[in-house]
Amino acid sequence: MRGLSSLLVLSLLVLSCGAGNKQIKQAEPLVIQDDLDRESLRQAVQQSLEYLAKVPGDRIMAERPRKITAREAKESLLSFLEVINLWGEPAKLAQAIRTRFDLVPSAVDQADRDILVTGYYRPLIEGSLTQTAAYRFPIYRKPDELIELAGGKSGPYLSRYEIDALGRLRGKGYEIAWVKDPVQLFFLHIQGSGVIRLENGRTLQLNFAASNGRPYTSIGKILIDEGKLRAEEVSAARLRKYLRERPEERERLFMRNERYVFFRFVESGPLGSLNIPLTPGRSVAADASYFPPGGLGFLTSRQPLLDRAGNLAGWRPFSRFVLVQDAGAAIRGPRRLDLYFGGGDEAGGPAGFMNSRGQLYFLLRKKTGAE
Repeated sequence: MRGLSSLLVLSLLVLSCGAGNKQIKQAEPLVIQDDLDRESLRQAVQQSLEYLAKVPGDRIMAERPRKITAREAKESLLSFLEVINLWGEPAKLAQAIRTRFDLVPSAVDQADRDILVTGYYRPLIEGSLTQTAAYRFPIYRKPDELIELAGGKSGPYLSRYEIDALGRLRGKGYEIAWVKDPVQLFFLHIQGSGVIRLENGRTLQLNFAASNGRPYTSIGKILIDEGKLRAEEVSAARLRKYLRERPEERERLFMRNERYVFFRFVESGPLGSLNIPLTPGRSVAADASYFPPGGLGFLTSRQPLLDRAGNLAGWRPFSRFVLVQDAGAAIRGPRRLDLYFGGGDEAGGPAGFMNSRGQLYFLLRKKTGAE
């Protein structure tokens, strides 16, 4: 069954957290409609529970939209697994959500609740485990001398210019694969994970291992600022086209983004920042300083519709339950969210165009005990 059989219009209690953590309750009508299937949701919830099982229950997972402990996040997920057994009975599901959960908006003030939702995916790249004349652009593993700081963050280490232009890592044995296309390699760094397909057809999963700890800079923004692209036309597909048509500009643009990603092979993937598998359409990347890792949310936004040629043809509103299971260098602050679309070109097309406003509410089990 794809999605709910009807709209669930709930007068849910949406919590707004005011000064001094005082909660002001107000009834707001909210339409709950999930456009994906129940099993993908169940799978994503189980992955978050696997992560939270390793976290002390009293650990504060987020300060916003209010303080949330690991125990509270875990109990909310366990309660939600019971609720989605009513997936095929919308009226009962609505009642169960109304009874068991508070929906907490991502920001205190109504004016701050709009968030920017972008998309990411896992690219498929032709590669080789040995360097050849055709496969000459290296993918590096984490260097032995790279220092990781508290919280798993790295750096600062060598810049992209020092690594790629000056070859400061060349010949040290850190290469784990080579690719043909420098543009694909650059976008692999942006996505943070991918799949290498060897000439014999074998595929290998690549996952983020570390970064050089330097800042991420959007080349799309650079081209907009330089007047070479209009803001409304910027997408991953448009940037790839620009870079392939103007090879003389590639190195200059690549080097403006100092952030460099190192990879590792994994058995299955991709793995998000919580080291659990991501679920297409359900997993989102967010700033862990604001949103609870592993937490359950309800997202409303709109997603791109593409024609057969892969061009943007329009937009479709969507809403669904999502789990915070990843992070990203460009996903900072309480008003940013990155939605994982899946792997390959089929996912890469819409992910590249995804850039829309939305709202996010966290589902937290009521503390009153009323069920």
